[in-house]
Amino acid sequence: MRAVVQRVSSASVEVEGRIVSEIGPGLLVLVGVHESDTDSDADYICRKVLNMRLFPNEATGRAWDQSVMQKNYAVLLVSQFTLYGILKGNKPDFHVAMPPQKAKPFYASLVDRFRRSYNPDAIKDGIFGAMMKVDLVNDGPVTMQLDSSQPSKIPKMEQKNGESFW
Repeated sequence: MRAVVQRVSSASVEVEGRIVSEIGPGLLVLVGVHESDTDSDADYICRKVLNMRLFPNEATGRAWDQSVMQKNYAVLLVSQFTLYGILKGNKPDFHVAMPPQKAKPFYASLVDRFRRSYNPDAIKDGIFGAMMKVDLVNDGPVTMQLDSSQPSKIPKMEQKNGESFW
């Protein structure tokens, strides 16, 4: 599982001209699900995202000191299979992303895992499989990438006749 985590002042998701989710300060998390992800990958991403110390502590003046939970901020989760895109020539290939029929319930279980691990009202999400417009105000900017995968899951680039390919 791959997550791109952005510290935001605000973020929202629009589908068909209607805002379906929005948050104030917190984290926008773009989530890609790999075809071989399991519950342990979801556990890892959930634990790391909720505990990443990406926020300053105003009381002590220390930067990178508090998590989204310590600040009582919100999390907006957005499914994004393109995080597992691989370029073949100039065309993207998404064969390592979990197929939609399997990814939809898996992603829903990830959202539930976040809600059980934190304040359920502070966890928002987009609409799985929908064409979404994501609007955000990145605070910092701060953007981190997390991968739950073991090296064996990550495709290796090969070389043949001096040309690199996946």
